[in-house]
This record gives sequence, C-alpha cells and structure tokens, in this order.
Amino acid sequence: MRLLPLDDPGIADHRSPGRFLWWLAKGQWRTLAGGMAFGVVWMGAQAVMPAALGRAIDKGVAAKDSDALLKWALIMLAIGLVQAVSGIMRHRFAVTNWLTTAYRTVQLVGRQAVHLGGTLPRKVSTGEVVAIGTSDLSHLGQVMDVTARFAGAIVSFLLVSVILLSTSVTLGLVVLVGVPLLMLPVGPLLKPLQTRSAHQRQLMGELSNTASDIVSGLRVLRGIGGEQVFLGRYRRQSQTTRRAGVEVARVQSVLDALQVLLPGVFVVLVVWLGARYAVQGQISAGELVAFYGYAAFLMIPLRTVTEFANKLIRGRVSARRVCTVLALTPDYSGPADPAPSPPTGSDLYDARTGLLIAAGRITAIVSEQPDAAAELADRLGMAHAEIDDDVTLGGVPLTRLSREEVRRRIVVSDTGTALFSGRLGDRLDVTGTGGEERVRRALATASGDDIMDALPDGLDTVVTERGRSFSGGQQQRLVLARVLTSDPEVLVLVEPTSAVDAHTEARIASRLRAHRTGRTTVITTSSPLMLDAVDEVAFLVDGRITATGTHAELLRDHPGYRATVTRVAGAAEEVAR
Repeated sequence: MRLLPLDDPGIADHRSPGRFLWWLAKGQWRTLAGGMAFGVVWMGAQAVMPAALGRAIDKGVAAKDSDALLKWALIMLAIGLVQAVSGIMRHRFAVTNWLTTAYRTVQLVGRQAVHLGGTLPRKVSTGEVVAIGTSDLSHLGQVMDVTARFAGAIVSFLLVSVILLSTSVTLGLVVLVGVPLLMLPVGPLLKPLQTRSAHQRQLMGELSNTASDIVSGLRVLRGIGGEQVFLGRYRRQSQTTRRAGVEVARVQSVLDALQVLLPGVFVVLVVWLGARYAVQGQISAGELVAFYGYAAFLMIPLRTVTEFANKLIRGRVSARRVCTVLALTPDYSGPADPAPSPPTGSDLYDARTGLLIAAGRITAIVSEQPDAAAELADRLGMAHAEIDDDVTLGGVPLTRLSREEVRRRIVVSDTGTALFSGRLGDRLDVTGTGGEERVRRALATASGDDIMDALPDGLDTVVTERGRSFSGGQQQRLVLARVLTSDPEVLVLVEPTSAVDAHTEARIASRLRAHRTGRTTVITTSSPLMLDAVDEVAFLVDGRITATGTHAELLRDHPGYRATVTRVAGAAEEVAR
C-alpha cells in the first residue's frame, strides 16, 4: 500500500507532454510493474482457457474418458482461480497507479501555485488551473490505469499466436497478420481525436474561468444589473464548448464502433477458416472450439490496445496543460547569492514613497486612493509584478534576500484572500506549528468568538469551498485569525476590517495591539476606529508619504488627512444607515 499524498512529489520533467508522462511512470515504476505483471497473468489465464477447453473436449468428451475429463476440468478450475486472483490484484494496482498519478499532479501544481504566488493569476487563468483538478487528473490517471491491461494484451496476443501456429500454421498466420491490419483503420482517427480534444480542453478552461469570474463577482453584478449580460455570455461559451465536445464524441463514436466491428469481422473469419479445417479433418472438434475461443478472446486485447491509444492521446493533451503551468516562472526568483539576513526586529523602509516602518510598532497607511495604499502594501512584501531595490529590511534590499526568507518574514494579507475547504482548525493553522491555543488566541483577537459559538463542532467544522458558508464579515475575521496564527515578523494587512460593523472593528483594533506586541504590523485603512489604535499613521499622497504622526495629531494639523478620513467615515456611516 502507498501512503498518499506523497511526502515529496519530486521535480517534474515538464519539457514536453511525453517526457512528463514518462517521468510520472518512472516515479511509480514499482506499482506499474506490479500491475503489468498481474495484468499479464490475468489476461494470459484467459488466453490459455480455450486450449484447456479444447483438450477437455478431445481427451474427455470425444474419447469418453471420465478421468481425463475430470483432470482437464480441474485444470480449468485452477486457471479460473488464477485469473480471478490476478484480476483482483491487477485492479488494486491499477487504482493505486491512478491515485498516485492524480495526487502527484495535484501536489506538483499546488506547489507551483505557492511558488508563483501573485504571478500565477497574471500568467494563467483561474479556469486553466481549475480544469487541471477537474478533468486533467482523470485523463493522466487513466493512462497509468490502462497500462497494466495493455501489457497483458500484448503478451496474451503473442501467447495465442504461438498456440495457433503450433496447431495450424495458416490460422496462426491469419491472426499474426490480421490483427495489425485491423489496427490500420484506427490510426487515421487518432490525430483528429487529439486535435479536437485539445480544442475542447482549451474551451473548458475558458468556460471554467468565466464561471469563476461570475461567481466571485455575483454580488457586484446584481448591484449593477449585469446578471443577464454575463448569463448570456456564459450560455454562448457553454454552447461553444458543447459543440466542441460533440465533435470529439463524433470521432470517439467512430473509434468505439471500429473497436467492436473490426474484431467481430476478424472472429467471423477465424471461425469460418477453423470450421472448414474441421470439416476437412485437419483439426479436431476440440481444436475448433479452442479456435473459436481464441478468436472471441482476441477481441479483448484488440479493444485494450485501441483503448490505450485513445487514453494516451487524452493524457498527452492534459499533460501539455500541466506542463504549461509547471513551466511558469515567478516574476522574481531571488538572487543567486543572497545577502546575509538582517537581524530580527529590523526597520522596513520604502525609498520610493519615503515610508519608514519602525520595528515592533503598528503603522497605518492612509491614502485618498485605496488602490495606491494596497499597491504599496504589495510592494512591502514583494507580492507584485514590479520588482525594485526600493524596499529594504534592516538596510538590505528585499531583492537581495531569498524569496523564501522574504515570504517567511513578511506576510501580506489582502482583501482578495480566501478560505480553503477542509477542517477549520487546520485551515487557520496553515503552518501546522501554531497549535490550538494560538488559533484560539488569534480568533479572540479577530473577534471571532461569536463565530465559534455558532459552530457546534468548533474547530472541527468543515469549511466549504472558499468559505461560502460564512458571511463576508465572518470570512474576513477568519482570514485575519489565520494570518495572526502564522505570527510573522512583519504583518501587512490590507483593509482588514472593511466588511465588519463598527463595534466589531473597535474590538479588533483594541485587541490587535496586545496580540502583536513586539512585532511589526502595517495596516492600510481609513477607518478612524482602527487609526486611533495604531502607534503611527503615514499619509500617502501621489505616491509619497507627506505626513506622519498619530491619528489625533494628523486630524489636528493636516487638512488633507482630515478631509480624507472624515469623508471615508461619513461614507461608511451613510452605508450603515
């Protein structure tokens, strides 16, 4: 048995779809070899069964020899038992191979998504990544699944050919020559199938991306009355995808029909020749029955071979999509020779805006343009496409530090952050090192006590996809609790209380200071409740910090700051009313 997920999925060879499939196969060669071995035994047992049946007829029935009949009956029973046991084991190995491929691919793509960070949505659509987890995993797993039966099909075909040649050279040659000829009509269908499957796969990715955009923006669409417009767009795309699926199905249906028709014609030919030889006395009645059994059995390996070709084509299409994601590189990969790490508790400074974040303090950034403050927050944690040397930690540019160190020491939590599905306690303690006590403390700071009181299973509650079972305010508080549980050296929060009411926001503001004592915290906000609880406020105007001080000082001395904060506060009160 193999434990899944794997401790380390390895480094994939994503230079081409074929290389990726070969890399997957090498990574699980033991279970593949086991499945192929049992596949050979399983199909080989079926291949020799007609020979045993023919001997039973000739030696037992025709010769009226009860002992010989019993002997061959026991032999057939033994062959049947071997076939049953090997079939069970082959299936177990096939399922293991399927699951191993699926889990390894998920781990590879998941690790790549973490490695890319904010680069991923800028270089590939959400639908593409979603489609990998919905359809591509199945196609890749099926390639490994069918491999065991494919090996058995090849070996059993050779075994039957040898048996037929030893009995009748003519019939043996008919099988040896006829089977490859039967495969010729199938070949021309494989290329169109691959092309149409690739086109359908692309459309499925685009459709998934559209659906994701609509769902994430449904509330906004309702507000502006744009539901029907986007519904019509989704309908048109879904119909295009459906038509592409029909085109794939047309080729597939012809291929499936040939898998039945061609072997059927072949069976008729072999039985007709065998019957003629039996009438002429060249073969016995038992050998005729055996020939019929061989001809009927050969339909299985023939169909298996075409099934293998079909699934391999689909697997290559899916592998190409996976390789596309794995080949992406982050906007910034870090220096080849990282600088020495600055000491813990160093100041964070942005030369472009003049923002100085004093270590161990809570600093708020206020801007007339919230997007400008959010962009600055991304730059402080290198969570953006534009990389420069302006941001330094302890005097060392972030670009001189490894990406891993920057991400470990500086964490940015923005408004687009979502919850993952799974056990709530595990989703809040993403590092797995915080423990339940730290999670509960973070929940208390994020004013999540009422959320926990409403959950009968507490931290054992299973979170639905993207946390949809929680309201917007609850999701925001849970996301805040999650990032507080990780307890980074520098925490950058982008509008962390924009979706909660004033009373809840006041509680969060008062508790955040105690929770982050000795740690550096940056908050982008225009809420007076939050601003009144921080150590220092920096006012951002046209890309520069124009004033710093406490909230009370800036309200008294800076008209622009006072106008910005009171305007935002007034708008919030208007919305609340």
